Amino acid sequence: MSATVLAALTDTPPWRKYICRACGLIYDEAEGDPDSGLVAGTRFEDIPDDWSCPLCGVTKADFEPWEDKPLQRIAASSPAAYGTPATRITRGDAGVVIVGGGCAGWQMARALRAQDAELPITMVAGCSGDVYDKPMLSVALQKGMTMDALVRESAADAAARLNVRLLPHTHAISVTREASSLRTTRGTLRYRHLILAHGATPRAVAGMPGDLCWRINDLQAYARFRSCIGDVRTDAPQRILIAGAGLVGCELANDLALAGYNVLLLDQHDLPLQAVAGSIEAQALLDAWQSLPLQFIGGTRIARVLAEGSDRQVVTEDGRLFDVEHVVSATGLQTPGRLAHSAGLAWNEGVAVDAQSLRTSVENIHALGDCISINGETHRYIEPIARQAALIAANIVGASAAAYVSRRPPIRVKTGSRSFTIPPPH
Repeated sequence: MSATVLAALTDTPPWRKYICRACGLIYDEAEGDPDSGLVAGTRFEDIPDDWSCPLCGVTKADFEPWEDKPLQRIAASSPAAYGTPATRITRGDAGVVIVGGGCAGWQMARALRAQDAELPITMVAGCSGDVYDKPMLSVALQKGMTMDALVRESAADAAARLNVRLLPHTHAISVTREASSLRTTRGTLRYRHLILAHGATPRAVAGMPGDLCWRINDLQAYARFRSCIGDVRTDAPQRILIAGAGLVGCELANDLALAGYNVLLLDQHDLPLQAVAGSIEAQALLDAWQSLPLQFIGGTRIARVLAEGSDRQVVTEDGRLFDVEHVVSATGLQTPGRLAHSAGLAWNEGVAVDAQSLRTSVENIHALGDCISINGETHRYIEPIARQAALIAANIVGASAAAYVSRRPPIRVKTGSRSFTIPPPH
């Protein structure tokens, strides 16, 4: 029996759902948010004002009522407003080309459709392009989520709904700015506007070769990792070493340990999350890990990783040896610069954009998400992406828009043993 029918039979108002405007998470009153202490049946108006989104950390004020359908149509609800991809793309109009099929790419497509239902849009995705919530990758095991459950909408369905020409598993190679063209592994595309939304890649670390270490930064890499670590319900738990005790490293280590894997977490700092959290929160997290098969070793660096048959041997700079089945590198991200450099874009630890307009140094090339920098600083969070996409879409169609305000949102640390929120700096 559905929650709505049950509520009607008991004279209880129907359960409602609310969507986070920043990342798209749905809060269902019937289910609550147990990880944050909100039991099933907690009405939205009864949620404390200091509650934050479990995915991106924004506040309750950033949620709005949501209609119960897979993903809301953004430009219009009538199919006639979209037509089909074949009929709506005007011949001779190069339109907009988006590089990237992740969160930033799809947010950009939605924002453009909110402005123009007929604008030709082509998306070049190095992956499948399926729509999913990236932060869920580090909590999927504790939530019992299968790989299929992680996908919110297939790439094909999203492309059809938004009238986007999707080129999955296609890599962008270079930009010819003078010809307004993008060279890809499936040929050359012309554009009126090019949008870089390709994100950042795991940082390469000396001594940790890519063929011996997992770098989990997307759904496909996570799926391969999950398929190789076995199932603790039927197999002996494997030993997994994670290098890097930042946000992603701590969440992934916690998730794997809760699932029953033996986890060793190494970091150059003395405490986990030392770069973003205080010593009190870090120590509380260590205390919460005492009952888990999770060991944290701080103040150490990895010198090299060696293959020992199908296993791995990790050697630290202070001479210690660790034998494990898998090594995961969670040592941060870096922005790939090949496309930006080929286009002659200004660069400063990422594609340099204006702090208020988000404009790059080339008029018809735009960028958002993890690949941009503002005054030399990157802000790799989910919350700003929707605001960035809305402003860029307005710039492209010539609509008015308020200036962008760069701010670090609250950081929701999703370690199920002890979840907490790190407030933004004053």
